Amino acid sequence: MYREIKLVVRRFREADAQEVSNLMCRNFREVNIKDYGVETVEELCASHHAEWVKETAQNVHMYVALNEEKIAACGSISSFNGSLEESYLMTVFVLPQLHGLGIGRRIIEVLEQDEYFLRAKRIELSASITAYEFYRKLGYDFKDGKKELDADRLYHMEKFRKIGETI
Repeated sequence: MYREIKLVVRRFREADAQEVSNLMCRNFREVNIKDYGVETVEELCASHHAEWVKETAQNVHMYVALNEEKIAACGSISSFNGSLEESYLMTVFVLPQLHGLGIGRRIIEVLEQDEYFLRAKRIELSASITAYEFYRKLGYDFKDGKKELDADRLYHMEKFRKIGETI
């Protein structure tokens, strides 16, 4: 049965922390588990608790997408190691039952209109085995052209843009 998805995207609020943590853990347990296994997934869930979300949100621009007043997705962007010319996308998650409906793309569109993105020449992200194809469809490629997993089994990806260029 098809139901229309109406999203409202806004900046993260501290009261969102538990729901965002739950969203991340659902993705770890229901989506990423096939590539990372139970032990790794449970370690990720243990580290991505509500307090971690609140602390992270203090140092990044975090957004949430609401569907029927519930958080359906989240995503964040920050400067990359304090650089004015490089930024970093992180914590992009969509409720598992809503994958494939364009919600992740909508979060990326919002992040790509954020000041951290607009001032950057290079944007980097770490993609899970599960998600790297999603980012490739949105113009991100493997860092230095190398499709290599790091020690955490993540791909480092990047996108270059000219300052003043809109995407």
